[in-house]
Amino acid sequence: MEIERKYLVAALPDGFETCPHTEIEQGYLCTSPTLRIRRMGDVCILTVKERVRTATSAIVNREEEFVLPGDKYELLKSKCEGSMVRKTRYRIPVGPLTAELDIFHGDHEGLRLVEVEFPTVEAADAFTPPDWFGQDVSSDPRYRNSWLAHLN
Repeated sequence: MEIERKYLVAALPDGFETCPHTEIEQGYLCTSPTLRIRRMGDVCILTVKERVRTATSAIVNREEEFVLPGDKYELLKSKCEGSMVRKTRYRIPVGPLTAELDIFHGDHEGLRLVEVEFPTVEAADAFTPPDWFGQDVSSDPRYRNSWLAHLN
């Protein structure tokens, strides 16, 4: 189970460039349920996600991931709907949690989103974001990566 909240970024945090980061490319084979392929560095993954409906401010998904060989990733990439989403993901400590700051490239240059995953829905609902987080867009479909892939 994946429990997360997503925010726009009001200001980049000091020193974020020194945090661990990776380049990500991802595309979508379908969106209901979500079938996503993702390359993170040299690792390729197929993800199956299905939204779980709950009364909460968090995004709650059932999620399964499967490692893909590179040649299978390339084959599936040619079958993706829309365009590939490209971003750099920085992992930034936020208390006992980790914020994943995504800085988008290509078609979505300039977009910056930050997500935090939580152990429980209650923890997600009780979360107070740091000052550098902006507007909570967890429930706004325009900030889903699958939506962004279909904009161009």
